[in-house]
Order: sequence, then structure tokens, then C-alpha cells
Amino acid sequence: MAESKPAATTRGRLPAELTSFVGRRRALADTRRLLSSSRLLTLTGVGGVGKTRLALRMATEVRRTFPDGVWFVELGALQDPALLGHTLAGALELSQVSANPTADLAEYLEDKHLLLVLDNCEQLAEACAVLVSKLLAAAPQLRILVTSRHVLGVEGEQVLSVPPLSTPPVEVLAADADQYESLVLFADRVRAMVPEFVIDETNRAQVIEVCRRLDGIPLALELAAVWMRTLSLSQIIDRLEDRFKLLTGGRPAGPARQQALDAAIGWSYDLCSPAERLLWERLSVFAGGFDLEGVEEVCSGDGVEREDVLGLVAGLVNKSIISRTIATTHTVAWYDMLGTICHYGGRQLAEDGRTREFRLRHRDYYRTLAARWEADSFSPRQADWFIRLRREHENLRVALDFCLAEPGEGAAALEIAAPIWNFWFAGFLREGLRYLSRAIDATPEQTPTRAKGIWAGAYLAMFLGEAEQSIRLLAECAELAERYDDERLRSRIAEVQGQALIYQGELASAVARLESGLAGYRAVQDRLGEFDMLVLLSAATFFLGDPRVDAFSRAAYELADGQGAASSKAYALWGRALVLWRDHDQFEEATRSFRTAIRLWQPLNDRTGIGFCLQGLSWCAGSATPDEGAARLMGASRAVWRSSGAHVDETTPYSQFDDQAEERIRAVIGDATFDQAFAQGAAYSFEQAVSLALGEETERDGATKPGMAGRLTRREHEIAGLIGEGLSNREIAARLVISQRTAETHVEHILSKLGFSSRAQVARWVAEHPDRQVPR
Repeated sequence: MAESKPAATTRGRLPAELTSFVGRRRALADTRRLLSSSRLLTLTGVGGVGKTRLALRMATEVRRTFPDGVWFVELGALQDPALLGHTLAGALELSQVSANPTADLAEYLEDKHLLLVLDNCEQLAEACAVLVSKLLAAAPQLRILVTSRHVLGVEGEQVLSVPPLSTPPVEVLAADADQYESLVLFADRVRAMVPEFVIDETNRAQVIEVCRRLDGIPLALELAAVWMRTLSLSQIIDRLEDRFKLLTGGRPAGPARQQALDAAIGWSYDLCSPAERLLWERLSVFAGGFDLEGVEEVCSGDGVEREDVLGLVAGLVNKSIISRTIATTHTVAWYDMLGTICHYGGRQLAEDGRTREFRLRHRDYYRTLAARWEADSFSPRQADWFIRLRREHENLRVALDFCLAEPGEGAAALEIAAPIWNFWFAGFLREGLRYLSRAIDATPEQTPTRAKGIWAGAYLAMFLGEAEQSIRLLAECAELAERYDDERLRSRIAEVQGQALIYQGELASAVARLESGLAGYRAVQDRLGEFDMLVLLSAATFFLGDPRVDAFSRAAYELADGQGAASSKAYALWGRALVLWRDHDQFEEATRSFRTAIRLWQPLNDRTGIGFCLQGLSWCAGSATPDEGAARLMGASRAVWRSSGAHVDETTPYSQFDDQAEERIRAVIGDATFDQAFAQGAAYSFEQAVSLALGEETERDGATKPGMAGRLTRREHEIAGLIGEGLSNREIAARLVISQRTAETHVEHILSKLGFSSRAQVARWVAEHPDRQVPR
């Protein structure tokens, strides 16, 4: 389902409603009442009864009452409970999470006033119950609306059973039946197919019969409405009767509502051609949607001819078995199936004993797709590839989960996860490292495949600040590089080591290591590796004050431009902008380069790249116009880094330039004005921060979030006071009898919440607010 882009002033994410919402006044009123009086409301009911539509409509109606937004999280395609926390964090645009995302979510939501909508929780009910309990305990202003076929069983949970749409009882006169919701919905959906359709004296009794037979289940009614293009009402009634007899023959009858849904879906299945039925079954192995190429590769053969797939897909779209989303500049048409319909196809596939066969074909397709990404992602199709893999994210998860659940398939998991290391880097660092770590553990044999996976794991671990893990993986990687005399792998090791040295501030050593890797990449003609090295050398020589920075940044730009790789070109523009700013005092030209790079990254949602550019813009502004706007830009840079998941801004070379820019701005506008403007920018959403960087911010978007100090917990207020006394993290830990790691975490949260970048700012704030209110 296509998502609507949130406005800059409205936090949150809700999918667009693609069809009209019919009836449900009583259910909406009950939902609103229960949601206002409790913090956890679960909407239950059979599949197809309309739980998701009711939750979405309720969320849309109340979104303005939640200052921190309404956030919709679709969980129907998620199979691994261990990824639940990461999925919620991603939906909340919280990428900077640790190995314990639940704790990070609890900390992030602690002071938020928002509504979480968790859709289709039944297959993860236990994990959802645990997570929801912890989040509600940590965040007093959090409300959660859940849809599930089963209750979660959490303390304080309110449950609303979503009824079918109202249907006329037998004793109601036909003329009085038009007001019932099921008839209104059926007529509305039929008119989408047959615009001239109306309910009148000639057909009212038959419409009522269809609605009664389908028990007012919205999904069942919508499936029946589709067939009004080719069948009469009497034909639909006859076929439904046949289907009910088939459902109840030879076994105990299930609940009436489930029978109605099964009848409608099974009847739609019966009305499909044999090839359409086979395709429906095979499509059940996809998760989160699919494109035409994927369908052709995974589902064709043995009754489904490849050249017929397009027509069969069109037929299933016309029958409302699958839905199609609109293609964009960088994407092809995308299709999806409702979970209930997908599960029906999956049951049919299982009955035929062919589930594993098509799971393997699905795995092979995504293994091939990962290899194609690796070969083609440094090309004019780079943006297309990034956007495509974001769409395919759920399918990648399903393919990886299948491999990791099957004995002997660990190598296949590495062949999917390792080539797309730069996809994980662009927004899914923690998830990528988790999959790579599991696949490495499942592939103990020392092979080139394992070596590649180990390198990718080391790269992601380095960015996540997991230095010990990164070093350990690189050590084994180096052994394998020598065993296989693999020059590309040697260069990749040099890339990770050189980058780590930059972040440690050991710039001369970094340059030497990176130059060695650059020569290696050039020797094996690895253009992407060569480009990465040139960008890293641009950064290292820039921080070192080495005049070669200009040559490295130009070479990187020319290489990316020659390859037509837009995302990579943006990194080269970042390097060029740094040179223009510092070495040539060309502030306006540097600003244009930074902004051009941001616009290239926007379609890809590459928050790490955008974080680099916002930080560079803040340095530029700190030199050219050291005013409140520059301070706000520094805060916005902090906000973007926080959402990216990377920790680059905390490393020595980058933080030194931050400190220099801060000193210049403070000297001009004063400490109090700086702190206020910085806090304002640090409180921005990702979208607001990007608007500020591009010069598109409005006054309304720039309004500061009040009560920054009020966001601190009691413990954080206590630790802020100790920072004001000049205590180190070790001394704070000793004073409060907590671990130093815990003290460091609290300090980071204080800096983040107050929008500060140094302990000195916290100490100054404590001194200026001696009578601050501490939560009880």
C-alpha cells in the first residue's frame, strides 16, 4: 500500500486510504472512547473484518491530538520476533539503536506523546506483548492501538471485538434495508466496477441475500463486488451456495463469519483460471509485495508460462486478488496481496506439497538479485537499485530467514547479505550486522564466501562502534585474504582499517593505509572500491591539512560522474564542498555543492550521507555567518546523525570541527542564544532538518519544542548536576554505584535531549538553571 508523505509540521507516518471508508460510526465511537480511557487498545476479529481500516481511520481522526505524531507499523510480513524492535525503531525513524533496541525505544519514547498503531500482530503476539509492556511502562504519554486476531494479554489491555458491517435481519422490510453498512459498502465497490449500478426494487432482495450470505465481512463483500462485472447477482448467489456446501461437507462447520470469508475467498479461487490459481498459490512465498520480474523468475514454469505471467497478473489485479501501486521515477509497478488472501494461497501450495520448492526459488532469486546489485550499483542505475532494495526489504528478510532456518543454507544467507553491505549501511546497520553474524556462525567452513561475509560484518560493526567485533572479524579476514591471494579482499580490509583510523584521529596512518588499498582496488579494476578510497582519502587529507585533498576529491567526482552513479557523486560533491569552503573561502559555492548532494540522496533516504552534508553546512555557516541560523544548523546536524544510526559525528576529526564552529558562533551571539538555537535545531524531525539545510524552512516549521529540560528523567537530572560539579563518567558511576557504561549512556541521553554537544554546555545549563524542576 502506498504511503502518504507526512507534512513537515505533522509528525508521524500513516498509509493513504485508497478506497472510501464506509459506515462504522458505532465502532469508531467505541474505539475513540476506549483509546481515550486506556493506553493499550487491541482491535480483534476474524481476518477481513476491517480491523486495519478501522485503526487507520481512527488514527487519522486523532492525529492532531498527539504532538509527537501517529505512527503506523505493518507487522504482517515480519516473521522473526528478534527483528520486532528494529522494525519499530525504523518506523519511528530511530536508526541509532544498539543491540538492545527495546531499551533504546523505551528511552526514546519516554517523553513522547504519540500513538503507535501496530497492525497484524497475531503471528508475533508473544513478542509484541513483551515489547508493548516495556514501552508502556517506560513512556507515560504513549498510547498503542493494536490490530490482531488474538488479544495480547498485557496488563491494562482494553479489547474491542470489531463486528462485521451491519446487515439487514430477516424481518426488516426490503425498502428499509439501504441504510445498512454492508449494502452501502457493496454498492460502493460495485459502482467502482459498474458505474451505473444502483440498488432498487429489482435487485434489492438479491443484494441483501449476498450481504447476509457473506455475513457483512468487508473483504468478502469486496471480492464478491468484483464479479459484478461478469456475473449477475443471481449467479453470484448460486455460486456462493455451492461454495458453502463444499466448505461444510464432511467436516464440522467453523464459525459463521470465518465460513463466510472462506467461502468468498474460495469462490474467488474457483472462478480463477487454472493458471491464475497456480500463480496465486506461488505468490504466497513473497512478503511485502513483488514486481513483475520477481513473479516471472519465481513463479513461472509447470503450468504458468513465462510469457503469460503479465496477463495472469493483470487478471488477478482485475479480480482484486492482488493490488497494484503506482510506479515512480525510480521504480517499476509494485504489487501486493492482503494477508488473508496470501495465507489462502499458501495453504493451497502446502496442500500440493510444493512450499519448499518455491521457497528455494524465492531464495535463489534474491541471491541473484544481491549479486546483480553488487555488479551494477555503481552505475546510472544506482538510485533505482537503492530504492528497489528498500521495497524488497521484507523479501530479503524472508529469504534470509529461510536460509538461516534450513540446515546447510548458511552460505546462501551470506551470498544474499554480504553483497548488499552498502544497502545495510544506508539505513539498516544493526539489522545487517545481525543477519551477517548469524550467517557467519552458520557457515564455519573457511571459504571465499565466508571471507566476504566476514568483511561485510567488520565494516558494519566498525560504523556501529563495535570495535572489538570489527577487529576480530578483520583478523580472520586477513588470514583468508592471504590463503586465497585475494587482492580485492586485501583492499577491502585496508578500507575498513583506514576508515577506523580516521575516526580515531590517526590521520597520517589512515592516509598510508588507504593509499595501499587504493592501489589494490585499481589493480583489480574495482571502480566502486576505488571511488570509496578516493572519498576516504579526501576526508583524511582534509582533516590533515594535506594539499592533496583537492586532487583526491576531484578524482572521486570525475570517477562517479563517469560512472553515472548519483549517490556516489553526492559523496564526491561533499568532498569538493569541504575544499571550496576551507581552502578557497567559496562559501556560496560550497553551500550549493552540499545542497546538491542532499537532493541526490533524498530519493534514497540516505541519512548517513545527508548527515555528512548537514554537518559540513554547519561548519560553512559557522565561518561565513556565525549567527543563530548557524547554531540551529549545528543542532539540526545532530538530529540527522541521531536518525541515521551511524556514530561518525562523535569521532575525533569531525567533533574537532564542530567545536571550532561552535566557538566562533558563541563568540558572536553569546552562550544563551547559541544554546537556545542549537536546542531548537536538535529537536527537529529529519524532514525539518533537511528543509533547513536546503533553505526551505518556514517560520512555522522552525518553532522550537518547549520544555527541553522537562524531558530529562529524575536520574538524568541527578547526573546533569554531577556533570555541573565537574565529575567524570567514572566518578559519577562511583558516586551513584552504577556501572561506568550506564553512566556514559545517561550522559549521552542528556546531551541528546538537551541538544548539546559537550559536557561544558551541560555544566553551563545547570549553572544557569539552579532551581530547575526535577521529576518526582
